[in-house]
Amino acid sequence: VAGVKRRHARGVATLILGQPGAGKGTISKMLVRHYGYVHLSSGDFLRREISSGSPLGHKVQALVASGALVPDPLLIQLVLHQLEGLGQSTQVLLDGFPRTVGQAEALAAHRRPVHRVLRLEVPTEELVARAASRRVHLGSGRVYAADFGPEKVPGFDDVTGEPLVTRPDDQEDAVTRRLTLYDEMTRPVVDYYAQQGLLTTFTGDTHPDLVAAGRRS
Repeated sequence: VAGVKRRHARGVATLILGQPGAGKGTISKMLVRHYGYVHLSSGDFLRREISSGSPLGHKVQALVASGALVPDPLLIQLVLHQLEGLGQSTQVLLDGFPRTVGQAEALAAHRRPVHRVLRLEVPTEELVARAASRRVHLGSGRVYAADFGPEKVPGFDDVTGEPLVTRPDDQEDAVTRRLTLYDEMTRPVVDYYAQQGLLTTFTGDTHPDLVAAGRRS
C-alpha cells in the first residue's frame, strides 16, 4: 500500500478487491486519507438505491437478502455512470468492482486505465464471525460490532438512540452463500489482473495489521 502514491499516473484507477466483509471499506478510508483518492464503492451505490425505495432498489434488495450477487449489466451501468461524472485527472479507488471478467473488460474499455489491483484475502470463518457481530443503523449506515467499535447502549445507535438491526445479508446462511458465489465469480478476475502484473494480495499471514483493521468495518 505504501507504494501506491509513487506509481500514480494521470487519470488512473486503483482497484481494491476482497470478499464481502473483508474490510475493503476500512482500507479504502486509509487510502483516501493518505493518498487523496476519490473512493467509489459499488456497495454504497446499491445501498443508496435500496434506501430510495425505487423499483430497482426493491429488486436489488431481494437479490442481496437472498445472498445473490447483482447482475453484470446493472452494476456496470451504475459504476461507469459514476466514473463519467469525474474529471480525467481524478485518482479513483474502485471498491467492490469489478467482480467478474465481464465487468473488468467493461472497465478496460473505459477511458480510465487500471494501474494497480489490491486484493484482501480473509478466511471464511472470520468473515462469518464478523458478519454475525455487526449491527447497523439503517438511517445513517453507521455500523457497530461486538468486538470492535460496539455501541454505547446495546442495540441502539449512539447518535440518534434509534434501534440497530442485523442486515439480512449478514445472516450466516446468506453470508456463506455470498462468499461461495463471490469466490466462483471473482477467481477469473484475480487471474485476469495477475496475468497483467497488476495484482498485489494482502492476507492475515503477510499483513495482519491490515486484515485486522477490517474487523472494524
